[in-house]
Amino acid sequence: MNIVEIDVAFPTFITNKSGEILEVNEVMKQQLGIEVCDKHVSDVFSEWSVSKDRCLALGKMREFSCVFIIQRLSEDRYMCAGVFSQEIDYILNEIDVLQKMNRHLDAVIENSYDGIYITDREGKTIKTNSAIERITGIPKHYYIGKNVDDLIKRGILESSVSQRVLEQKKSVSLVQPNRAGKETLLTGSPIFNDDGEVEAVVTNIRDLSELMELQTALRKANELNKSYQKEIERLKGNQENAFSQIVINSEKMRQLYEVAERVLNVDTTILILGQTGVGKDVLAKFIYNQSNRRMQGKFIKVNCGAIPPDLLESELFGYEGGAFTGANKQGKPGLFELADMGVLFLDEVGELPLNLQVKLLRVIQEREVQRIGAVKSKKINVRIIAATNRDLRGMVADGTFREDLFYRLNVIPISIPSLAERREDILPLVSYFLQNMNEKYELNKSISEELRSFLYQYHWPGNIRELSNLVERLVLLTQDNVIMIKHLPPEYQTDFLSSSSIALDSVTLKEAIERAEKQAIVCAMEHCTTTYELAQRLDTSQPTVVRKLKKYNLSLQGES
Repeated sequence: MNIVEIDVAFPTFITNKSGEILEVNEVMKQQLGIEVCDKHVSDVFSEWSVSKDRCLALGKMREFSCVFIIQRLSEDRYMCAGVFSQEIDYILNEIDVLQKMNRHLDAVIENSYDGIYITDREGKTIKTNSAIERITGIPKHYYIGKNVDDLIKRGILESSVSQRVLEQKKSVSLVQPNRAGKETLLTGSPIFNDDGEVEAVVTNIRDLSELMELQTALRKANELNKSYQKEIERLKGNQENAFSQIVINSEKMRQLYEVAERVLNVDTTILILGQTGVGKDVLAKFIYNQSNRRMQGKFIKVNCGAIPPDLLESELFGYEGGAFTGANKQGKPGLFELADMGVLFLDEVGELPLNLQVKLLRVIQEREVQRIGAVKSKKINVRIIAATNRDLRGMVADGTFREDLFYRLNVIPISIPSLAERREDILPLVSYFLQNMNEKYELNKSISEELRSFLYQYHWPGNIRELSNLVERLVLLTQDNVIMIKHLPPEYQTDFLSSSSIALDSVTLKEAIERAEKQAIVCAMEHCTTTYELAQRLDTSQPTVVRKLKKYNLSLQGES
């Protein structure tokens, strides 16, 4: 076939297998403007490259780029027909950009942590990534070319997100388990063509089991963090507020509470000794509130002297259903069981009958309790704090209290002094109770200096409980805002008259002067925080005040 005989509107030439130009048509001659027959294409074109399948060639001549379609005519003849245009460079650049974007898109899909697969509008899988293998356990090449309906029939998918997206023409999400039993979140999103029709669906698969494990770990970490924060706040409160609800001004009481702090978190039994009303239950609650047991169990208080002996056993140890006439059919747990992991405060433990002393001893030794009518014992973890105003050693000698129980209770004895033995606490307690009563009853009462002096000197046989009751009584029954000596109940008026008259045959003049001097200093201390203020109020020098405070063993709050 002669190329000259073919009417071709495009530049056309024929080469042999080695690339030598054999013939050219008229359009090609006009384009080249030179004789090119018998020349090699590389000598004619400044750039010339042939595709791998030898069906397409790209070339460049002068300022023009060209593209040729290659058709094989015979064993050694090839026809090249194409076009010269400056637009080809632009098209080639666009192709390069698209190829680069396609490579980037493939990299994004392949490196996504979530599984991705793309289907056409017929539900046929076009593309997927390696993450789907990790999530489903099925090789990604298995999905290519498969229809989602076939995957559902084979049990690989539970339901089709793609079908829902095609029907609703919007993004659809659902949660379903995969073949490995893991929860997965599938989100399908539509791809629209120019006519607004869905031409493909992109489905994102996320492994929720890993996310749920992370959420569980995060929740546990947050719970642990809250627990740590509570513990930090508790420990911080121990330092800042340990004595916020306890009025302590005397050195004796400070030392006593320091001992209590040292045994907060040990499980040994504590025996609190002291007269009625000195604050034994306050100390027991302090030990519980500042200890680790506060976070684990309850504080249970039982007054052993306030419950009849025949009922005390069932209250302490509980009973099984039908253990005795009138017993609850379901039974009842005792106070030891209710205080498990916490503290049981046995107030007035000296009132326990001997038969219950034996059972209490067993609980302390064996750490187990047996209900009335039960055949088995139950292990418990209870810290016992006992308290009494009686002389247990004397009771042991008399045979009314078991010696072995006494030594079990008396592991850490703490003896609280009477209020008369720690007079430094009297006036701070008066202020504390007065403030509480004013807030409780919405009043604004105050106490005169003369009455404060009397309260300081009074012997307080009922200790703190008597002091608290007297302050409340005065606040409620006194109509005036300032409570004075005249408002005292009659029984206290007698004590005031007795204490205010100093018998000359019983005290020396020096002793009388010192009493009055100390009383004046104590009254003034209620209004002062520094020795300079105290000196000004007493109309004396600051060195004199310091010397007098040391002499009478007094100290201002706020100054060491």
